[in-house]
Amino acid sequence: MDKGSSQMVKILCMLVFLHVGLFAGVYESNCVECHAKMPVKIDKFFYRYLLKYSSEEALKNALFSYLKNPTKEKTILQEGLLNRFGIKEKTVLSDSDLQKAIDAYWDRYKIFGKLK
Repeated sequence: MDKGSSQMVKILCMLVFLHVGLFAGVYESNCVECHAKMPVKIDKFFYRYLLKYSSEEALKNALFSYLKNPTKEKTILQEGLLNRFGIKEKTVLSDSDLQKAIDAYWDRYKIFGKLK
């Protein structure tokens, strides 16, 4: 690999890490903090969403819709957790930041491509 190609690879890697870091920042500061207080960890919610919606697009759309306008009909919470914690408040995140957080959530817990 020549010096120009090597530098290009380094720049691309830095852009990828920056991109992932920005997604994680919104997710970490707006989602993980609150969910850390719950008895059921945030990854378990992901798996419940995945079981119900089964694809990346369907899961992300359902999560976005729920967070913009949470209702009992849209929730994936089990009855006991729903009785204990109630329906979540509407998100205060912009659509763009919400999508970044959902993308980071997907990237963190997706199982596709990780199974051997």
